[in-house]
Amino acid sequence: MLCGGEPLVVPHFFALAEALGARRASASRSRPTASASTTRWRERLARLPIRSVQISLDGDTQATYARQRVGGSLAQAHAACRAVRAAGLPLEVTFAPTRINLHEAEPVIERARSLGAFRFNTGRLMRIGTAARLWDRLEPTEADYAGFRRAARSASRRLAGEMELCYEPFEIRDGLRGEPRDPPATLLVLPNGWVKVAAALPHICADLRRDRLDGRLECLPRRLAAVIKSLRQRARSSRTRRCSQTRMAGMAPAARRIEITTEDPMSEAEA
Repeated sequence: MLCGGEPLVVPHFFALAEALGARRASASRSRPTASASTTRWRERLARLPIRSVQISLDGDTQATYARQRVGGSLAQAHAACRAVRAAGLPLEVTFAPTRINLHEAEPVIERARSLGAFRFNTGRLMRIGTAARLWDRLEPTEADYAGFRRAARSASRRLAGEMELCYEPFEIRDGLRGEPRDPPATLLVLPNGWVKVAAALPHICADLRRDRLDGRLECLPRRLAAVIKSLRQRARSSRTRRCSQTRMAGMAPAARRIEITTEDPMSEAEA
């Protein structure tokens, strides 16, 4: 998985995507730009063996979308969605629920269906990036989440066979519980070559600038399992949880928060 920000603005995006494409990597995009809708981009993307192109639709009106994605254009995001489908590529829409946009969740689901998305991907808001800095203003209430999940279940039944609604596990901690036993098969690759453990965690388990896909990454599942197991062990300490929450609230620069774990953790993972 190639993710951003906007991966298409990275000069070496297609060189990396084409190299990974031979091994069935999926390219994932968020925060699309106008260039993503051009014929040249569509033609190059269409030649790649892509499983999914993700585009975020965090509102169904320009007013709401611009509040959540300051300076963003909803019309441009819709145009990128249409361009993806026009190229015959699989469109996946993502939605990050906040106090700002939850009232438009159901219209966004319907919009995703009308744009031809095969999947609508959402879940509890993750406390990372901008969301961490503005957490007190963005975090929905538990009542809001309960209503959102009811709406998602209803839409899932109504759209069965037409568009998949992916919202379980709803929280990152629920998803992580099973990953030491069954690590994700998709590599989430940042533009600088780091491979993340999970989207919501500031940890990486490999570096494609020095790790070969046919070499050291063979032990990637064990590395993922070891890092996740370590995180779970540290989470049992209330002191560690309080420190972690403080760090996330302060949001140090991402590069400083990344913890690199590249040693072979066979013994730790199997312990």
